[in-house]
Parts: sequence; C-alpha cells; structure tokens
Amino acid sequence: MSAYFVTATGTDVGKTYVTAALLRVFREAGESASALKPVVSGFPGADPAMSDPGVLLGAMAEPVEPANLDRIAPWRFAAPLSPDMAAAREGRSIAFDELIAFCRQRIANRKGLLLVEGVGGVMVPIDGAHTVRDWIAELAIPIVLVAGGYLGSISHTLTALEALAAAELRPHVVIVNDCGGAPVPLAETAATIGRFAPQTPILTLARDGDISPLAALLRPL
Repeated sequence: MSAYFVTATGTDVGKTYVTAALLRVFREAGESASALKPVVSGFPGADPAMSDPGVLLGAMAEPVEPANLDRIAPWRFAAPLSPDMAAAREGRSIAFDELIAFCRQRIANRKGLLLVEGVGGVMVPIDGAHTVRDWIAELAIPIVLVAGGYLGSISHTLTALEALAAAELRPHVVIVNDCGGAPVPLAETAATIGRFAPQTPILTLARDGDISPLAALLRPL
C-alpha cells in the first residue's frame, strides 16, 4: 500500500480526527495501517492521551507511553504556536533535514498504509526557512488536504490549493470536514471549492460520518 501526507487549510480543522478515523477503518478491515505526527506544538505533557499523537496511538491500539510518543512524534513542544516559535520558546529548533530523513526512513520501512500527519496548515513555518509545504514537497507522497465547513473555509481552501500549486503540488483528495460553525451544508461548500479545483476529488465528512469513501481513495495507488 501507500504513504500519504495529511495536511490542512489551517489549524483545528480535523487533521487528527480524519487520520485517526482512517486508521480505525483500515485496521477494522484487517489491513495494516499506521501514522506519524512527527511535529507537535501545544503538546499537553500532563495529559498526553489527549494530545494529537495520543489520539493516533489510541486509534492504533497502542499505549500512550513515552517510547511510543517518541516513535511517532519526536518533535513535541508545549506552546500552541507555529513549530518554529514553539521550539524557540524552549531554546530548541527543528532540524529540517533530520525531519525529512526521519519521515523517509519510516516511509521506506512501512507495512501497509502510512499516514504522515503534518502540523497546522500548508504554510505553517517549521524553522526559519521551511514551511509544511516544503516538508510535503521533499517527501513527494500524495496529499490529503483537510478543510472545514466554517464561514471562510472556501477562501482558506482555495488559498491552500494555490500555495500547493505554486510548488507544483496537487492534493490526491480534499476532504471538507465538519469541524463546527458550518453556515451551509458541507456539500455546498465542497461544490463551490470543486468549481475552482475540477480535477481534484472533493469529499465531505459529517461529524461521526462515514470515512469509507475517503479510505477507498487511498487503496492503494
């Protein structure tokens, strides 16, 4: 099977929710599936089970313990800021080359489906010179772009698509996730986005909805 990069139009639109849901549906079907969340900001050290990597470990039926957190999320920072800023608060930085090497090694050694979940949105800074978009470009794996249904999501999504296109990147699929605040049905938001991205599959995901249409698009390339 394949590896995919799960990114988003911004923060808090459901990357981890979508990634965890995909892990569960593949694993429930008896297929091998795993995930990484290499870079995390806003990590709640006192309650790691509530963190994004904690949610992913739960979806993989693995205990939320230090060794497993280090394995899937080695760059963890407390401040809920962009990774470069969060790292700086702790007197640290993210070595971009090390991040890429870590991901490439895990992609090369994957068994079944591997989901690499990014941090924040497409243009979030990783360090002083690189963004999530650069991370995606270096890995050169297909992209799952998660958007929301809230007011303003259409502009954010089209902006993210333009930013990806400027680096000659196009999502394998866009998923409009119900993350709250939707002024219109998700299908209307998806249809409007689709008029501007006619070659990209666009799906919707209602809260607690069926993830299987998205899973079907990820089997395998």
